[in-house]
Amino acid sequence: MSRLRSSTWWDEPGKAGFIARHHMRQLGLTRDQLRDKPVVGICNSWSELTPCNSHLRVLAESVRRGITAAGGLALEFPTMSIGEPLMRPTSMMFRNLMSMDVEETIRANPLDAVVLLGGCDKTLPAQLMGAVSVDLPAIALSGGPMLTGRFRGRTVGSGTDIWRMSEELRAGHITQSDFEEFEGCLARSAGHCMTMGTASTMGCVTEALGLSLPGAAALPAVDARRAQLAEQSGARAVELAREGLRPSDILTQAAFTNAIVVNAAIGGSTNAVLHLLAIAGRAGVPVSLDDIDTEARKVPLLADLMPSGRFLMEDFAYAGGLPALMNELGDLLDRKALTVTGRPLGENLEGHQVWNREVIRPIDDPVQAAGSGTVVLRGNLAPGGAVLKQSAASPHLLRHRGPALVFDGIEEYLRAADDPDLPVDADTVLVVRNLGPRGYPGMPELGNLPMPAKLLAEGVTDMVRISDARMSGTAYGTVILHVAPESSVGGPLALVQTGDTVELDVAARSLRMDVSDAELAERSAAWAAPARQGVRGWTSLYVERVLQADRGVDLDFLVGGSGDQPGKVPF
Repeated sequence: MSRLRSSTWWDEPGKAGFIARHHMRQLGLTRDQLRDKPVVGICNSWSELTPCNSHLRVLAESVRRGITAAGGLALEFPTMSIGEPLMRPTSMMFRNLMSMDVEETIRANPLDAVVLLGGCDKTLPAQLMGAVSVDLPAIALSGGPMLTGRFRGRTVGSGTDIWRMSEELRAGHITQSDFEEFEGCLARSAGHCMTMGTASTMGCVTEALGLSLPGAAALPAVDARRAQLAEQSGARAVELAREGLRPSDILTQAAFTNAIVVNAAIGGSTNAVLHLLAIAGRAGVPVSLDDIDTEARKVPLLADLMPSGRFLMEDFAYAGGLPALMNELGDLLDRKALTVTGRPLGENLEGHQVWNREVIRPIDDPVQAAGSGTVVLRGNLAPGGAVLKQSAASPHLLRHRGPALVFDGIEEYLRAADDPDLPVDADTVLVVRNLGPRGYPGMPELGNLPMPAKLLAEGVTDMVRISDARMSGTAYGTVILHVAPESSVGGPLALVQTGDTVELDVAARSLRMDVSDAELAERSAAWAAPARQGVRGWTSLYVERVLQADRGVDLDFLVGGSGDQPGKVPF
């Protein structure tokens, strides 16, 4: 074992070492406890403002036990915590800020390795981005999904059934009292959304990347086995510190390809596209939208999970979880890819079996055929690309041609959505703009636009909807997202007008409007950027430096890494 990084704090014979050591004695530590022990940080996004992370304080104690038992010194620290349910205007605007908090805290302190404890949509991606930028030995553990929701004798899933029940309420099929009763039945325990939303997706993606222990993605938050995994993760972090195995050793092209394949096989969230692009950018691994589309075309949907299917994460865990599903993928995965266990992926998967063939389907009898995952669309409406989650869309709309009905913001659309005289029918293509990274700002989860009440009354439950926004991983519908460049920077979405014919052809990966190049050039020359008022602080920095969706919505100056050197000693 080479010299521990933390020893450059503790072993300094002069004033700098004295200051570092004597302040650690405030914690009750002795000099011996600082000598030749790997210091493992527990990076904890616990917060009561992020309800799906509210149990991480307890989980951290299990991590601490593992670190201590393995001969390490555990030092827990908080970071900014960002959760989709409460943060406004959107938690996505703060993912990069949290990643900076994680990165700088890890780099600036006497740590030899770190355990990342996160669990909501953006906390785990932010932690991964920050840790990858530092490239200190790291292992991640998500907080796990909550227990299955139960409402009037049936299974219900977070997010997915919220959208369904909200539309039922708007259509007058249920009462407000019904809706409130449903509200009390949905979130029955600690943990993140138990559908295959973004939080569950990113837990699976992290495991597929090789940055968490096998089985870490699916076990319920309150399952005792998650506490056992936490203890094992803590112990493994001590070994990582001694071995010097870093994220850069694990995050190869093969690791990202494995993650893309897994995301397709589980029917994962479109948000995973943004997070994978951002993590790859920090790791210095070239991953593009086209790579995601190319790899996903080969992969069938094997997990029958909401919103693309019927079951929930608790069912997935008991059916064998992600290791069992990955075994079904066979040669679609690179089994030689190194993982945080120190072993190749294939060895980690040995012995894992599927116990419920309804939940995890065999590759020769999938839920949906190969190519049904997230697709990347291009054309004169989205030259930088747009995405659509094909597995959650309506098959009859995957090739569609219709007139655009355009709104310049979400508020404008919501005011019109319940108008019985809205000029809309089942063929209309709904377009809402100024919802992108700079435009909103922050790129909110508003892309699954509520259906016009007029259509709901007619029994129409889906239509083609286009925006530069994101969509909750729990949502569904023929919803085109992440249009790049976004409208607020003058992308073609800013130029489409009500009445223009829009054509979607998913098989051809095409999204275009039937408007000539000359006409678009005239419209572009007349376009003016929306006025921006009262922008300051983080929002100002974000708007000025954020990248477009096709580059993961990171800040331009955060791409790449800076290493683990903290800079000069100030004494």
